[in-house]
Amino acid sequence: MAATDPATPLLDQDGVRLTVDGATATVTLTNPAKRNAQSPALWRSLAEAGRLLPGSVRIAVIRGEGKSFSAGLDRQAFTPEGFEGEPSFVDMGKGPAEEMDAIIASYQEAFTWWRRTDLITIAAVQGHAIGAGFQLALACDLRVVAEDVQFAMRETRPG
Repeated sequence: MAATDPATPLLDQDGVRLTVDGATATVTLTNPAKRNAQSPALWRSLAEAGRLLPGSVRIAVIRGEGKSFSAGLDRQAFTPEGFEGEPSFVDMGKGPAEEMDAIIASYQEAFTWWRRTDLITIAAVQGHAIGAGFQLALACDLRVVAEDVQFAMRETRPG
């Protein structure tokens, strides 16, 4: 199979860009204005990036544009209105547990494909890797970190 042109993304939507150069794929979080904060749309695009990888890819690198790898979940998720066109996290918490479990499982697809056994996955981390950003870095086989990296999992504070 011929290598795709690395200048032409296979995916570029909702804050995620996927490029492939031979056996190497690069997934870039592309919303530096929000420190690559995560949303359900971003998670769907991350999962789609995993599905779009050609069989010739052996190395997948995830990186973030700007000062931060990912500052974690976009705080808009915790507002009553949530994200336009998405179920709000507040409403999800009020609904049936089975529905919430199914929605969360679909979100987790953004993270689980990084554990594929046919790939070596690498997180290139700079600045903040908080919450879901930390989870994304931890999903990879290897993490290469800049001197300024700050890992945090705030969810563990409450117990």
